[in-house]
Amino acid sequence: MDFLSGFLTRFLAQLQSPTLGFLIGGMVIAAVNSQLQIPDAIYKFVVFMLLMKVGLSGGIAIRGSNLTEMLLPAVFALVTGIVIVFIGRYTLAKLPNVKTVDAIATAGLFGAVSGSTMAAALTLLEEQGMEYEAWAAALYPFMDIPALVSAIVLASIYVSKQKHSDMADESLSKHESLSKQPVAAGDYPSKPEYPTTRQEYLSQQRGSANQGVEIWPIIKESLQGSALSALLLGLALGLLTRPESVFQSFYEPLFRGLLSILMLVMGMEATARLGELRKVAQWYAVYAFIAPLLHGLIAFGLGMIAHVVTGFSLGGVVILAVIASSSSDISGPPTLRAGIPSANPSAYIGSSTAVGTPVAIALGIPLYIGLAQALMGG
Repeated sequence: MDFLSGFLTRFLAQLQSPTLGFLIGGMVIAAVNSQLQIPDAIYKFVVFMLLMKVGLSGGIAIRGSNLTEMLLPAVFALVTGIVIVFIGRYTLAKLPNVKTVDAIATAGLFGAVSGSTMAAALTLLEEQGMEYEAWAAALYPFMDIPALVSAIVLASIYVSKQKHSDMADESLSKHESLSKQPVAAGDYPSKPEYPTTRQEYLSQQRGSANQGVEIWPIIKESLQGSALSALLLGLALGLLTRPESVFQSFYEPLFRGLLSILMLVMGMEATARLGELRKVAQWYAVYAFIAPLLHGLIAFGLGMIAHVVTGFSLGGVVILAVIASSSSDISGPPTLRAGIPSANPSAYIGSSTAVGTPVAIALGIPLYIGLAQALMGG
């Protein structure tokens, strides 16, 4: 009982943090149709600055750390990203009025990582005085890229099989019409031009249905995305150079102020996207509410295994859970637009921005921090 009451107290206290306050403020401003706008160029600059700061701090930490400590958390991050996609493929895709391709794209976006959500979690961890490995931010690409690759591969295989299935139906229809044509005396019917059964046709085409999905272009596009590029640039500079002076004098002091602007923009965007979410099945809203919390709890459990086995900090466990609960808001959408062009952006972007991101930030982060603090207290 003490565990539960302590957890609820910490959870409610974290909901009053400035970071979450700006998110909620942005949602309220948009809901009352305020004309306040943040220019897109400023938004992109803010995101770049935040991810550079996170990357620099991670690179500096990696330089002085034992890389073997990262191995198990990195493996868990990779596994979580892939598992999230398969969960969406075999849950959301099975619900009424949900198109399979749209469900796979949505799962891919929820498996990918939001740099802004991660930045918000780092700020809250610092406010709560919870220690974490600075290199934990480097877990971002280990989850982000496998999730996007898995989603695009699954969608490509599904679309290819559907195409071959349609061709099989058409082939059988033609074959049946030809088989009914009379044969002149003395003539022999030629070898059927089409397979005799739909199953036979699909069996012949199974190999081609699983071919043609090139993995490297997907990885390349993910790496070239603005969010991941900024993070990896910061990691490389922190690892290979000595940026401590500019980091302490410029990036560190601006971090929280810039994050508050980003949260305000994301809150306004969340309310604006609700209109798009109404255009698709209500099941997307249900999925977008439940999935971030479920994904985060899965990652939290894996992180606790790393905590017991390798001494991975509870703050690091929280970061792993947060990036699993987040859904990509910068690099993921354009990657999926290019990789799964048949998917409806209103479904996956609306689900992520209107519901998924607010849930991950306003409920997920306090939940995982509360759990970690309760375990520390125990």
